[in-house]
Amino acid sequence: MSGLGLILSGGGARGAYEVGVLEYIFNEFSDRAGEAPSVDLISVTSVGAVNGAFVASMIHDIPGGIGNLVSVWTGLELAHVLGFGLRQAAGLYRVLLGGTGQARGVFDPTPLSALVGRNVNWRKLRHNIRSGQLQALTVSTTHVGTGQPVIFVDSAPGVGIPKSLGLHALVRRAKIGQHHVLASAAIPLVFPPVEIGDEIHCDGGLRLNTPMGPSIHLGMNRLLVVGLSTPEVAGRRAVQDGKYPGATYMLGKVLNAFLLDHVNTDLLEVQRINDFLRDGVRAYGPEFLDKLNEAAKSRGALAPRRLVSSLVLRPSTDIGQVAADYLATNRVRFGKALGRAFISMLDVGAGADADLASYLLFDGGFAQTLIEMGRRDAHARRAEIEAFLFEDPDAILSTAPTVE
Repeated sequence: MSGLGLILSGGGARGAYEVGVLEYIFNEFSDRAGEAPSVDLISVTSVGAVNGAFVASMIHDIPGGIGNLVSVWTGLELAHVLGFGLRQAAGLYRVLLGGTGQARGVFDPTPLSALVGRNVNWRKLRHNIRSGQLQALTVSTTHVGTGQPVIFVDSAPGVGIPKSLGLHALVRRAKIGQHHVLASAAIPLVFPPVEIGDEIHCDGGLRLNTPMGPSIHLGMNRLLVVGLSTPEVAGRRAVQDGKYPGATYMLGKVLNAFLLDHVNTDLLEVQRINDFLRDGVRAYGPEFLDKLNEAAKSRGALAPRRLVSSLVLRPSTDIGQVAADYLATNRVRFGKALGRAFISMLDVGAGADADLASYLLFDGGFAQTLIEMGRRDAHARRAEIEAFLFEDPDAILSTAPTVE
């Protein structure tokens, strides 16, 4: 199996940016061959699992499906995703101290569960995988008990799955459903972890926020990656104006460290493997790759060794800064007074950036801002995207990729 793998990473409300990038790509290039570019595998984590499940259910009409997804995001209010009432307020101490009974988070996941259940056509998703229109969907979670990344793989008939993906990741064949997506998006403390079978799982982004590995191990030779972090600017100060950072500022930075994609590390690994294969062919001739794959097959490897091309699209502007600017000039829609008081207590948006707010601002206006930024960023790299989608991958790989 080979083809195009779509990789969507995690980051809470930042996920609206992914929708803008995808909308531009699949609308802009849908006319070139009379249809949208074909996606063979979708590998997702955290909020990317929500977006990815939606795309997987509409794989037969990606442009139309993403149009519906834009409507879902731009119609959001905080209460549609973050449930917070008297029960949550009374149980805050249990979020920090634990105890017996049902696991808790700061927010009630019921609204998010209803949103995902209502807007993802799970029957079509299953049909698309069974019929082979989509070769595989993988959803990453983190096992709460062991801290290991877990990759749930739902694949078409005849598509094998690897026993492991390295990094101590567990691989599970599954019929992916709503509970897998909710587990992958369960940011610790923000949402309660989710039971899958007799295990408890939480946000997959803690260990595997840019799940390129599953796509490579399942045979993809082109990876389209949408990340949610901006490359760090040299000399940027963590604290401005001599102010000591408060708890919410620090929590936002902690979430950045855990949840935002470390995509450069993955890209460097792909580049290292490509260089190794090129060097082997130059040193030992074209038969090098064939012999290497024969040896790998003898020990049970599913996917042959091959060159892999990748294209990574990331925000041109720091989304934490975008969130701060949005909160300074817009009124966030939130129905319940207690919920508004809680958001105010968090003081999200204070200071030069608002990283914590950027994860929690499931607001239609903020989503629209990120969707528009995703469209602009994709348009700015139109030529690269076109070459990646339609040119021979070997020609693209003749030039070593640049890691930002």
